[in-house]
Amino acid sequence: RMGHKQRVDLPGFEHRAEVAPGGFAEVCGKLARGTAVRWAFESVGPMDFNVHYHEGKKVVFPVRRAGATKGAATLKVKLDQDYCWMWSNKSTQPLALQLTLAR
Repeated sequence: RMGHKQRVDLPGFEHRAEVAPGGFAEVCGKLARGTAVRWAFESVGPMDFNVHYHEGKKVVFPVRRAGATKGAATLKVKLDQDYCWMWSNKSTQPLALQLTLAR
């Protein structure tokens, strides 16, 4: 799958991306336990969206939504981990996306 993964210093971040048809966008960064991150995104079309981290070979999804065009919530970090916000575009059109992360 075509896509791009970007490492960032979280939180306090704005990101715009165009997600190719059949592709994905992923924004990842280290977060410390006890941190609360307010996140919000909007896309011009529905995409499968998740927030995830890896525990060994297991992938844990604190947030998972199918066919979302927008979302907003606060992620309360329970573990020192690398967290990733990820979108998958299953449509035949490129989809523009905007993400904001804040403390």
